[in-house]
Amino acid sequence: MTSTGRPLRVAHIITRLIIGGAQENTLHNVEDQHRLHGDEVHLITGPGLGPEGSLEPRAMEGGYPVHLLPEMQRRIHPWKDWQCTREIRRLLTTIQPDIVHTHSSKAGIMGRAAAYWLGIPAVHSIHGAAFHYGQNPLAYWVYRQAERWAGRHTAHFVSVADDMTDEYVHARIAGRERFTTVYSGFDVEPFLQPTRSRDEVRCELGLSSSDIVVGKIARLFHLKGHEFLLSAAPAIARSCPHVKFMFVGDGLLRETFQRQVAEMGLADRFVWTGLVPPTRIPELIHAMDIVAHTSQWEGLARVLPQALIAGKPVVAYDVGGAREVVLPGATGYLLPRDCVEPLATAIIRLAESPERRLKYGIEGRRRFTEQFRHQTMTQRIREVYYRVLNEPKLEGS
Repeated sequence: MTSTGRPLRVAHIITRLIIGGAQENTLHNVEDQHRLHGDEVHLITGPGLGPEGSLEPRAMEGGYPVHLLPEMQRRIHPWKDWQCTREIRRLLTTIQPDIVHTHSSKAGIMGRAAAYWLGIPAVHSIHGAAFHYGQNPLAYWVYRQAERWAGRHTAHFVSVADDMTDEYVHARIAGRERFTTVYSGFDVEPFLQPTRSRDEVRCELGLSSSDIVVGKIARLFHLKGHEFLLSAAPAIARSCPHVKFMFVGDGLLRETFQRQVAEMGLADRFVWTGLVPPTRIPELIHAMDIVAHTSQWEGLARVLPQALIAGKPVVAYDVGGAREVVLPGATGYLLPRDCVEPLATAIIRLAESPERRLKYGIEGRRRFTEQFRHQTMTQRIREVYYRVLNEPKLEGS
């Protein structure tokens, strides 16, 4: 039996440390276990390379061991993947963790395979389904089959939303009893009280105090749904002369989107911040009046609770766990995926009603501030670890 009081030795495995929700979630988890709970934590990851920016420097300064594997890459590469799995197994043999905690699709498969071969219990976090809408059909099939195999050797799953559990249970990855929802935590304080004022940030971006700013925070990339907000923009601009749009993020579609905005004659209504460090997100959300999230696929996008905790109403497509925080008539508008006219209508209604914006923002902050603290997340995840370690081993493990 494992006491719930003693520190643990935990190996976290994630494919790469780009700037993203799953990566920030993982680092908060690792940092809290190391600093707040005294656990011996090891982080195994690939190079933090990508246009999104890197969290690798933050990890390297965390005071816990970071094992960087150059073979660990996002793309499927059978030979490199096999080499990487062998290296993970070698590291785990040296570390001898009480539990292995895997994150992301590739690292999730390889890490659980290595843990299974060594007889170490594995917990896997589902930040977003490995097989999902918009994916290449072959990749979808491969990941679904791989998850079914890995699911048989996973002691427990941590889902960032109930929707992720439903999706995995429906795909027969594992029984519902092996899933626990733990919402993806973050540092809520900057969203409650940013370090810079709204007026200061707006002035820096060329926005006036009278502008109604509709913001979207996401990579300028496929499946993030910017094109639907762009399609809705002319109708919104016609109805609301004071509305402006702020796109936070960068990516390979930036030039395409900027060209489209120019062709619509709306270039003066858009602000493009480019890539920004995560520390700037709270002040940028506070500079917004409405947060729109039109992604076509997500687990539970962190920007939704972040916006609500900052006191902003949200308009989002009904994908992933969005419905668990976007509550119609209470915190925002939940819309069918890929719609344009309802999207424009919802944003116009919020733009025209400061009272409704205030009401939804207050309710979002009241409901979700405590639930999304990273300290709450880490405590609940450690409870999952102890439950796993105190249970009989899985049959066949």
